[in-house]
Amino acid sequence: MNNLPRWNLSSIYTDTESVEFTNDLKRIQLMYTDLEKLIHKDVNDQLFLNHLIQILSSFELLLDTFETLDAYAHALLTVNTSDKKAMQAVHDVSKSGLLVQQIQVELVSFLYKYKDTVLEFVKNNSFLTQYKYVLVELINEKHHMMSSSEEALAAELVISGADAFSRLHEAITSTGTIVVDGKEKTANELRALAFHEKREVRKEAYYNELTLWKSQELPLSFALNGVKGAASTLYEKRHYKDPLENALIQSRISKEVLDAMIGAIEDNLGVFNRYFKAKAHHLGLESLSFYDLFAPVGSEDSSYSFEEGANLIVKEFSSFHPSMGSFAKKAFENNWIDSPSVYGKVGGAYCTSFPLRKETRILCNFDGSFDAVSTVAHELGHAYHDFITKDESALLRHYPMTLAETASIFSQFILFKGALSNSSTKESLSLIEGFLQDASQTCVDILSRFYFEKEVFEKRAKGELSASELCDIMKDTQLKTYQDALNPDELHPYMWAVKGHYYSVELPFYNFPYAFGQLFSLGLYKEYEKQPDGFTEKFDTLLNYTGKDEAARVTLSANCDIAQREFWNESISVIGTYVDEFCNLVGYKG
Repeated sequence: MNNLPRWNLSSIYTDTESVEFTNDLKRIQLMYTDLEKLIHKDVNDQLFLNHLIQILSSFELLLDTFETLDAYAHALLTVNTSDKKAMQAVHDVSKSGLLVQQIQVELVSFLYKYKDTVLEFVKNNSFLTQYKYVLVELINEKHHMMSSSEEALAAELVISGADAFSRLHEAITSTGTIVVDGKEKTANELRALAFHEKREVRKEAYYNELTLWKSQELPLSFALNGVKGAASTLYEKRHYKDPLENALIQSRISKEVLDAMIGAIEDNLGVFNRYFKAKAHHLGLESLSFYDLFAPVGSEDSSYSFEEGANLIVKEFSSFHPSMGSFAKKAFENNWIDSPSVYGKVGGAYCTSFPLRKETRILCNFDGSFDAVSTVAHELGHAYHDFITKDESALLRHYPMTLAETASIFSQFILFKGALSNSSTKESLSLIEGFLQDASQTCVDILSRFYFEKEVFEKRAKGELSASELCDIMKDTQLKTYQDALNPDELHPYMWAVKGHYYSVELPFYNFPYAFGQLFSLGLYKEYEKQPDGFTEKFDTLLNYTGKDEAARVTLSANCDIAQREFWNESISVIGTYVDEFCNLVGYKG
């Protein structure tokens, strides 16, 4: 597609060598020094309250500055992974991030040392009351913290080691190519063909993609071993029972909540299995192969130009909540979205926030399909969430991954419902199948990835895993979740190479929060249907609350009890309704 809009970052910084960028980078060091002096300053009891508030405010400004610099540098690199200036900026900002990590260690030690006094002020001071959860959370970090010198060394080693493996993965997956019919094809280009209407094209692309991953399996397997090995060592030294405990704390949920959700998905795998078999029936297949999962079903009357997609999003957002519609319109008008798929640009999509500027930007790879429009709507949901929380201070604005998908998936569902209500039969079939594709990915495929990562962590603790072992684990976990709906001879053994989420030390089990977000958003939509009057105000209040408390209390404020398996079962029942409709449309009786 021609003339797709690129994002405009000039209101953030004009360049990584600009005065504003370099000055903010220097300010990190100055703020670190000043904050360190504050933390170690002796004050009497009467001045302690003001001293504490000053420390928190200074730390939050440091976070905002670092996050803005980091988001900007990574934004430049992700649209061109060979941009040397962007690489240098990412390196420089990462180095300054060591100071942020070091001062957080000192802040946690300070809060832990004076925890009784701090918690007493939290109870009795109106300003600090809003910080109750996050301050207790920071105090509890002390139980999972090495000494200051060990934490400083660990942070530096992560940048030069584990993070370097992550960047290696990103570079390989965005630039690695294979020659097909005389032309070089990237993995992103081959994966895009998974949506092609012709099975022989999908199949050829699938086998070419596997060949490409095979050619890169050695560096990628070493990278994954490096990341998981470093993570396991750090979690053990920080006294976590296992990496999953760290993920649960980051996600602000209990093991009981996770078990309730995972258990509900496991109980309802038959719902998804029925959809897969109905799709195979419609395609005239005995069973699906992995390259059939995204095969188009039904038809769209036309593809969308970017402008048409933007207009549809604004229309549907506005019909639900005028504030969301206005925000989306502003994002389109101000070129906040980088949309074309070009060589060197990372695949997929993301939303990133620049807290100093109170703005966001979105990266996507727009191809004119409804799915591409839906992806933009998803990322705009993230952006709207950040818009609602933009005036909150850093510690009250940072919400966990589990709640991060709330507005994004809710936004997708709004778009889906609106498009479905105005569609022909063939379009309805296509839309419903697209919804079920996404739902099965965030439940069934995510479950396989959760199983995979759990097993990899367990086995990596005993030694390094070869590429073939990683492939075997991936195939086993895919069979466990897809069951007999997929051809066991044509799974995707290299999904561990595809997904960048595995290559992060600080974000283990980056997968299950997506299932949480999908199902919580559907449960939230059921609440909207029960009582639409006044819901948009409650919706904004919920989004603003997401950074201030544990997930169970946040969701309970919207009448969603995530500790009960029944809540998750009801959310999956929404998916089941569309599975029934899909089966009726394709004439599947199984």
